[in-house]
Amino acid sequence: MAASLQLGTGFVPTSTSRLRRRAPSVAAPPRRASPRVSAKIREIFMPALSSTMTEGKIVSWVKSEGEQLSKGDSVVVVESDKADMDVETFYDGYLAAIIVDEGSSAPVGSAIALLAETLDEIPLAKSQASSSSPPAQTTASPPPPPPPPEAAPETLAPPPPTKLAPVVASSTHPASEGGQRVVATPYAKKLAKDLKVELGSVIGTGPMGRIVAKDVEAAASSPAKSVSESASVKAPAIELGSVVPFTTMQGAVSRNMVESLSVPTFRVGYTITTDALDNLYKKIKSKGVTMTALLAKATAMALTKHPVVNSSCRDGKSFTYNSSINIAVAVAIDGGLITPVLPDADKVDIYSLSRKWKELVDKARAKQLQPHEYNTGTFTLSNLGMFGVDRFDAILPPGTGAIMAVGASQPTVVATKDGRIGMKSQMQVNVTADHRVIYGADLASFLQTLANIIEDPKDLTF
Repeated sequence: MAASLQLGTGFVPTSTSRLRRRAPSVAAPPRRASPRVSAKIREIFMPALSSTMTEGKIVSWVKSEGEQLSKGDSVVVVESDKADMDVETFYDGYLAAIIVDEGSSAPVGSAIALLAETLDEIPLAKSQASSSSPPAQTTASPPPPPPPPEAAPETLAPPPPTKLAPVVASSTHPASEGGQRVVATPYAKKLAKDLKVELGSVIGTGPMGRIVAKDVEAAASSPAKSVSESASVKAPAIELGSVVPFTTMQGAVSRNMVESLSVPTFRVGYTITTDALDNLYKKIKSKGVTMTALLAKATAMALTKHPVVNSSCRDGKSFTYNSSINIAVAVAIDGGLITPVLPDADKVDIYSLSRKWKELVDKARAKQLQPHEYNTGTFTLSNLGMFGVDRFDAILPPGTGAIMAVGASQPTVVATKDGRIGMKSQMQVNVTADHRVIYGADLASFLQTLANIIEDPKDLTF
């Protein structure tokens, strides 16, 4: 993982002395109290990994019950609404009891495990964990309904004659969401990236099918074998009529989209000729420049002249002229959508911006983005042009002033100024904006500036 967070813990007093009540009057002579030592059992809480996170899902426990921990050790991998993150412990001790299992979710701030200071306190912690059930704990997959036929393939072992059965059972992790998510240890993910091994083609031999480092090393040494075996553990085809619960990320996207309905928005479209931009891209593509970076840079340069389009309204009573131009770009990843942010895009040269964008995309696909890398955008780009989409509308992300939907650049027959017919490459852009702050004339002026920059892009490389 790119970074780790630390688990907050609290003392849970285990001395029973506080349960005793003194009588109103003391008739017996005072007795010398025997020394009593309170066990130090701490609760490990579900951390808040982002400002919008209300619950988290346990992807995997890095440590097992009974293992000794040192301050700073990674204990658990938690999935927030946007990323998977290693979480560390603040204290030395022993992981005494796991309350929330892998693949299950818990609200932020609720106990997910107990940490004992000594080995002798582990039984007491286990007893405490078994006597208290975690509040509002939810599982990642819906509980199987009583005896429907469709539940049988998931809950019962496959027929004995099928040799594939043990492979599927051993490579399916409870947090894998039906095989759609690859569950691996943080080190295995890093190793896979270094060795250029596709984790989806690796069969896990770790606890409950989790991919560990030795599995990645084995796949790297015999790629042909791992590819052939991966065909046998691919997720089954989608069963029509089935009900699938939201993933944590999908739930976050759903909440944001519902929140956006409370904002009065409007849309303005514009047609931009891209011949000059296309020619520039062909010249500098070999230097690692991406079209996304060019569009982000052009947008940022236009926003410097129209700061109101880069502003935001959060309370309905005032709006903020953002001091930085941070271009967020929507990226589709497995199971959801995320918006990596290019900070200060107006101040960064196109080559550095392209390198930064590649780094952000790699981290997004590995679910390693940190909160500041996806929730600090001030203006958003959504580009579906690579799919051949010529135009579409985008939904405004909460807390921002505008989002621009970019369509494909396509050869178009146009009339020239001298009355002749010519051919030009053109693309359609549609901006959705918060009408409480941004008005039609603001967007029209911004889009004219953007078109001028794209149609004469010489300043993009400076």
